[in-house]
Amino acid sequence: MRVLLTLVIVAALAIGAGLFITRPKADGADVLAGLTPDPAHGEIVFTASGCASCHMAEGATGEAKLVLSGGQAFPSDFGTFHAPNISQSESAGIGGWTDLDLWNALHHGTSPEGEHYYPVLPYGAYIHMTPQDVVDLHAYMVTLPADETPSLPHDVGFPFSIRASLGGWKMLFLNDDWVMQGDLTSELERGRELVEAMGHCAECHTPRNALGGLKTGADWLSGAPNPAGRGSFPDLVTLDWSADEIAEYLSSGFTPEFDSAGGHMALVVENFAALAPEDRAAVAAYIKALPIQ
Repeated sequence: MRVLLTLVIVAALAIGAGLFITRPKADGADVLAGLTPDPAHGEIVFTASGCASCHMAEGATGEAKLVLSGGQAFPSDFGTFHAPNISQSESAGIGGWTDLDLWNALHHGTSPEGEHYYPVLPYGAYIHMTPQDVVDLHAYMVTLPADETPSLPHDVGFPFSIRASLGGWKMLFLNDDWVMQGDLTSELERGRELVEAMGHCAECHTPRNALGGLKTGADWLSGAPNPAGRGSFPDLVTLDWSADEIAEYLSSGFTPEFDSAGGHMALVVENFAALAPEDRAAVAAYIKALPIQ
């Protein structure tokens, strides 16, 4: 009996220690201290990050895309996730959030209530955003409309429904290391920022391991199956388009073979087409600089 009691105590202590180590992390206000918001730059961050593409209502067009009422479904191997309302509604959206709340969500995957967010919010990419990027993004988002549509719950079964387990996932896969490193030109640094951070291109174009973590190394941006079960996302490493052709595709949606972007990629093209030509050229330069394994 004493041995059993000892084992129970040891197990409880181990679980408690694990939960403490993997608890949701959050920064204090000092990380954003002294920054002046620039909503014009925030609009660029918003567009490059594809916020409306995921958080608009299904089928929204025109200005309605900026009503971030959520609801789109994103199936995965772990269940189906629904994009939440991130409009300026204080009751249904994130209208009550501060700059710091947005920073902790995008940098640590932590909610204002101190809970883990699922990585369907691509904080594994957004962790690379600078404090200025996030402050500017928030300054732009507060100019957008409020909507009272309630967020839909995620359809995620046990054990993935246990959010506490996400702390372990973050320990394994969440870090702020860039994949492309070295002595980069300013153009490649901008391309890296757009591809690896804001544009979160790897979320679709990089295969995942059994735990849902992105593979790096030779697998980075090497293509991946579509979790919705419809085809796959192409390999960008061996893409035989020129840099000019890649930049043109991100502007017009037309491939060198005169096919056109479809599905969610059409929204990605729409976002990149709204950026400066230099940004599209930077993305193309990054893709062409990927090492072929």
